[in-house]
Amino acid sequence: MQFKNVIRSYGARVAVGAAAVGLLTAGIAAPAVGQESTGRSVVVAAPAAKDARQIGTGPLATVGGVAVSATADSATREIAQAAPAAVTATANLCGTGYYLIHAEQLPTPEQRLGTVFMYRKNVAPWNACAMFDNNTASAKWMKLKICPNTVGAACDVDEGLFSQYAGPVRVTDGWCAQTTALMKTSSGASTYLVNRAIRPSCN
Repeated sequence: MQFKNVIRSYGARVAVGAAAVGLLTAGIAAPAVGQESTGRSVVVAAPAAKDARQIGTGPLATVGGVAVSATADSATREIAQAAPAAVTATANLCGTGYYLIHAEQLPTPEQRLGTVFMYRKNVAPWNACAMFDNNTASAKWMKLKICPNTVGAACDVDEGLFSQYAGPVRVTDGWCAQTTALMKTSSGASTYLVNRAIRPSCN
C-alpha cells in the first residue's frame, strides 16, 4: 500500500480510497486509505490542579522512539515489542511527548479484531490520548471515547465506519482517564464485536 500524506483534523476526516487492514498490520504512520468522513465533536476538559506524581521509575523502554511507561503491564510491553511500527504510528497520530501506558488486543489476543493504544504525557496536566486500530480486513463501525477521571468533565469521542482506525481522542486532564472501545459490523448491528472499557493503573 502506498503512503499518502493526508491531513486529518478534529473537525473532519478525509476519504482517500479503498479499505485497508489496519495500523497493526500495515504500520502506517499517517491517516490512511479508507478513513471515511464523519462528523465529530471534540471537547477537552479543563486541567485540574494536581500534585507532582512519580510514574514508576520512568520509561521502561523505547520502541521506535516511543517511550513505554514503567507501569505498563507485560501484555502492553509484549505488544510494543512485537509491533513497534504500530506503536510508532499511533503515537505519531497522538502527537509529540506521549508515552505508551497501555495496549490491548480486543476482544482477546487470540481473536484480535482491534487493538487499543493508550498514551499519556509525563508532565502536568497529564494529557492523555487513545487510538483504536482496526485489525480486520474490512471497514467496521467503531467508537472510541476517552473521559477524564473528574465528575462532570466532558469526554472526547470519535465514531464512524472505519477501515483503519478510530481516533485519536484526547483529554487534557488525563490522569486515570477511562477509554472505551466499541466495534460492530455496522452502526445498526445489535451485537458488539468489541465492547471494552479500560482504565489503566493510576499509580
